[in-house]
Amino acid sequence: MGNTDILISGGGIAGPALAHWLHAAGFTVTVVERAPAPRPGGQTVDLRGAGRTVISRMGLMERARELSLDQKGIATVDAAGRITSRLPADAFGGEGIVSEIEILRGDLAGLLYEDTAPYTEYLFDDTVTALAQDADGVTVDFERAGTRRYAAVIGADGMHSVVRGLAFGPESQCVRPLDLYLAWFTAETELDLDGWYLMHNAPGGLVASVRPGRLPGEVKAGFGFRSGPLEFDRRDTAAQQELVARRFAGVGWETPRLLDAMRRSTDFHLDSLGQVHLDTWSRGRVALLGDAGHCPSPLTGLGTSLALVGAYVLAGEAAAAGGDLAAAFRRYDRVMRPYVTKAQELPPGGAGGFAPNSALAIRLRTMSMRSMNRWPMRQLLAAQFAKAGDIALPEYGLPAAR
Repeated sequence: MGNTDILISGGGIAGPALAHWLHAAGFTVTVVERAPAPRPGGQTVDLRGAGRTVISRMGLMERARELSLDQKGIATVDAAGRITSRLPADAFGGEGIVSEIEILRGDLAGLLYEDTAPYTEYLFDDTVTALAQDADGVTVDFERAGTRRYAAVIGADGMHSVVRGLAFGPESQCVRPLDLYLAWFTAETELDLDGWYLMHNAPGGLVASVRPGRLPGEVKAGFGFRSGPLEFDRRDTAAQQELVARRFAGVGWETPRLLDAMRRSTDFHLDSLGQVHLDTWSRGRVALLGDAGHCPSPLTGLGTSLALVGAYVLAGEAAAAGGDLAAAFRRYDRVMRPYVTKAQELPPGGAGGFAPNSALAIRLRTMSMRSMNRWPMRQLLAAQFAKAGDIALPEYGLPAAR
């Protein structure tokens, strides 16, 4: 099969999942990750549809269920904290807005890291700085690890992918902004959520939310707001928090308490939302996986499914191609493209449905939430949620790597 050394940039979910399947297919894998260690915590991600099937084929479903959160569903609340609508987690067969299996991003990434660490080289606190391709492979320059040679490089490093920037061009040519920003953080504050993911909308396209964490006394909070392009220093957390605090000044419900907890948090993260659209996910011996290649945005709830399924398909096609990686990348694109195209279709209302601008629009959104389990809304939403499983997963015959 020739050179079997593969570099994956990104140690979140997509990268380690790909490492698992590439090892099963006979490849030698290195993962480079900018963070100094596996990132703990984070917000929740869904295991649904075909993504759930892939986790099962990896032999990790039992452990994933042990790590999953106990959540009753999603509910909207008014400024006084009164529940205005609910959608339980068992709606739509456990594949609704809050799915049957919700797991903290860091817990899922940690599970995948523990699974792959025995047979994968991890380069933490490092990143790719240059790529040079030729007919036989890719020469890679690292910030810390010097220069190395690989048969192929896979960018699984998120919406702001370094690998994509080096091989495909600037982010402005690849990402379509949704004019929506989200801040996430862990809050150590006593809130009686009774197991529900609570969301409060305020005029101006503002969303405050909080959901159960896995540890006692810990909740996962978020602030979302609509805005055109914003310039901010990604290294200046205090300035980012002040930006969010100004936006949410005077908002009711538990917002003041959450803003106070935000300033004390140790895992605050602010980012814009967008979708990555590319005509191809490979350039020569460089390919993209997950959010780096086709981020659907958190509004769809399908990013984790695309990452897990894409990892399985990419590795499976690499194994089936017998080392012809160019052919494998073409097959990966053909198998995944219809699934990705549907997954990138935003739910009804898009950013406006998530963060309505006016009080009237908020009331209308609340009414639609109340009717989600009734005709005709149920049929519309069922089609949206069904996208997670809308792919016939090939049987590549790869064993669950151990």
